[in-house]
Amino acid sequence: MTDDTPSSGPNENVTLPGLLRIDHVGVAVPDLDEAIAFYTATFGLCCVHRETNEEQGVQEAMLAVGDGAGPRLQLLAPARPDSAIAKFLDRSGPGLQQLAYTVADVEAAADALRARGLRLLYDAPKRGTAGSRINFVHPKDAGGVLVELVEPAEGGTPVG
Repeated sequence: MTDDTPSSGPNENVTLPGLLRIDHVGVAVPDLDEAIAFYTATFGLCCVHRETNEEQGVQEAMLAVGDGAGPRLQLLAPARPDSAIAKFLDRSGPGLQQLAYTVADVEAAADALRARGLRLLYDAPKRGTAGSRINFVHPKDAGGVLVELVEPAEGGTPVG
């Protein structure tokens, strides 16, 4: 189509997921400290948040570009050998792992995507960075891309 009119089809009356912005791009790395050092020294990024998410089995850092107002770069390293990030690194090596979007309501976004026939990895949201609530669209349903939905913690500054 040449204009901004949504295409009609079987999903034309289905609610959109309510994406607000690109939240972050996730990169799987084997060593978090080395990756932070590389991105800060090489590209001038600034580490604005760091934590270990025991439930997900991941050590993570959020890096900001410039004034930090835009999307972040999330570095993800395994906290244990059975984590999803460890499995990703074993299968694919270091590199781009996910694209995340900010949403106002992760459950509503997940329901809208399920109504469009997409599979989500979790039945209910899980805890993400800085207390956010997250879910993921299965990469086989999103053109090979792992899509993360991020609802920032209430009252918190969205860090990714």
